[in-house]
Amino acid sequence: MAYRYWCGECGFKTPWLTQSEGEQRQIEHYASRHPGIEPGGQVEVNRKNPGGSGGCLTAVAIVVLLLLVAASCHH
Repeated sequence: MAYRYWCGECGFKTPWLTQSEGEQRQIEHYASRHPGIEPGGQVEVNRKNPGGSGGCLTAVAIVVLLLLVAASCHH
């Protein structure tokens, strides 16, 4: 899935990233813009565009479909 982190102190938000990349960007933002404040805010999850896991699932589905077509043409 893709995640977007929103700052709890200002209007900053990360782009859609993996969870670990988003967390790291939020930590970096707080360190530079809000030193001494614990990172907080909201995390938004993009379920419509899941990112890497959706691409992998699509690839597996295409491979299975191609195997079924190849098997049906073989007979």
